[in-house]
Amino acid sequence: MTSDDVDALVEKARHGDRMAFTKLFRAHRSLVAAVVYRMMGPSADLEDIVQEVFLQVHRSLPDFRGQSKFTTWLHRVSVNVVLMQRRRARSRPVLVEEEAGNHEPDARLRPDQDLARRRRLSAFHRILDKISEKKRTVFVLHELEGMAPAEIATEVGCPVLTVRTRLFYARRELCELMVDEPALAGLLEELELEASAPRKPEASPTVPAAVVNRGAIREP
Repeated sequence: MTSDDVDALVEKARHGDRMAFTKLFRAHRSLVAAVVYRMMGPSADLEDIVQEVFLQVHRSLPDFRGQSKFTTWLHRVSVNVVLMQRRRARSRPVLVEEEAGNHEPDARLRPDQDLARRRRLSAFHRILDKISEKKRTVFVLHELEGMAPAEIATEVGCPVLTVRTRLFYARRELCELMVDEPALAGLLEELELEASAPRKPEASPTVPAAVVNRGAIREP
């Protein structure tokens, strides 16, 4: 679907065209699910939250004026719905530990490599759930969603310096927690020297980002 196709569907959906909205849902559901997954982990509520996102999109679409790309706006709505969900629950999300057979195997990998990948996925979500909600949020938005600190500050309603501080401590705590996770310990050893080198606060350490880049937690 081209950007022009999306714009045309958005315009029709803004004026109440249900079929156009259904097409937008089908075309963008996986994008929203990926955002929710990366922020919440493999939660049993993932589908409910995805539905809540599109309910919010349906309500807010008449006010969408195209000042940004639809996907950018949709991403912002998704993040806000997840944050509201957490505030509503007044507790950190509980991540369900992934079993080896819960996801389809990656055909590009050998069975042993795919099993190792899924174990890293499960292990990283497990340690990610151990850090505070505020640190977890900025880490996910920055490292997984690719948002700049200034954008995150707007999303979570705090100064940019606070975002950078939370990101620094989130990375440091995750590095410490990785030591006790056999599935991640090898990655930690590979990058020990780089992580311990003097860096600016917002850039140190880099081990969690390396886990992301090696396919540990980019699964919807």
